[in-house]
Formats: sequence, structure tokens, C-alpha cells
Amino acid sequence: MATIDTLFVTKVYRAELAGAKAERLNAELEAASLSIAEDDEAGQRWCAKNGYPGYTSYASLNDLPWRVPVFGELLKALDSHVAAFAKELEFDLKGRKLVLDSLWINILPPGGVHTSHIHPHSVISGTYYVTIPEGASALKLEDPRLGFMMAAPPRKAKAKQENRQFAYMKPSPGTVLLWESWLRHEVPVNEAEGERISISFNYAWQ
Repeated sequence: MATIDTLFVTKVYRAELAGAKAERLNAELEAASLSIAEDDEAGQRWCAKNGYPGYTSYASLNDLPWRVPVFGELLKALDSHVAAFAKELEFDLKGRKLVLDSLWINILPPGGVHTSHIHPHSVISGTYYVTIPEGASALKLEDPRLGFMMAAPPRKAKAKQENRQFAYMKPSPGTVLLWESWLRHEVPVNEAEGERISISFNYAWQ
């Protein structure tokens, strides 16, 4: 009798903030994000210099949870989700915690993309989705072993998600997605007619 074990699992955490409180949070985050994008000249210059479509505060603002109260409110919610994910991953944190290392705004216009990348120097990364218009792109996740599969045949069109080389996570407003920071991911072209607004973040072990 043969047995098959599932080893070296890559986990992605998903939660949904819903209800009137989430609607109010998203409305305030959207307004704050658009206002900051309009005023952040350093961020605008960085985006133009680096060919980044739309706007990100990644390279210009590092204190959003302390600068704007609604981002501080979001941080409190994220802390609890990151703690739950760390528990599921069975991290031995040696009495220390995973704490926010960085948090930034992303505003992706129609036709914009965010190419494949990882988040070095952190443990857990993730995104909170504020505004997701119809047709907005899903998050694309890549099998971390892909570069070693030189002779592997392609997977069947209807293969189980855990056997595919890429996975797509389609968010809604209020979705929290978390993954380990080494997991390569990208945002394919935004085919919506409106802007896709999200808040990304990293947690480090301190």
C-alpha cells in the first residue's frame, strides 16, 4: 500500500473585514490614501524616477500609522492577524514578537502592473485591500520551487491549486492577505476602469 505525504507546505492567510466598521475604515483609508498621494511630492518623484505606475508611498513615508489615525486603526487589526498566522506557522519566536517594520500605500491605475518580487529582511508580508473595482487584478503567487523544475512537464489545466505553479488570490475590499516574505508574488495588469488601492506591509522579528 502506497502513501503520499504533503511536505514543505506554503501557506497563505486570508481574512475578511466586513460590516459597517469595515466600510467606514475603507472609506477613510481611501480618502487618506488619495490625499497623501496628491501631497507626497517625494513619493511622486520616486515613482516617476523608477517607472512605478500610479503611486506608492513605499520610498517616501515610513510613519503612516502614527501620522494618520485610520492607519493606526488598521495596524491594530493587522497585529492580531499576523499573530494568528505566526501561530499557524508554528514559529518559535523565543519570547519575542513579530512587529510592523513598514507599511505603505499602493494606488495602481488602469493598465498598471507591479512586477514579480519578494520582500527581503522581513518575516511576514501582506496586503490589505481598500478599493477593488470590477476587473481589478488578483494577487499572483509563484511556487518558490519553480526555478528548480527544469525538466518538469506542465500541469494539467484543471490541476488542484496546491499542484499548480502559480496561484491567484482575488481580493475584495476588506480582504487581508498574509504570506511569508520569501514568497514571490506580483500584481498583473489592472484591467479595471478605476484605481486599485491597497495597503502593503512587512513584519519583522524583534
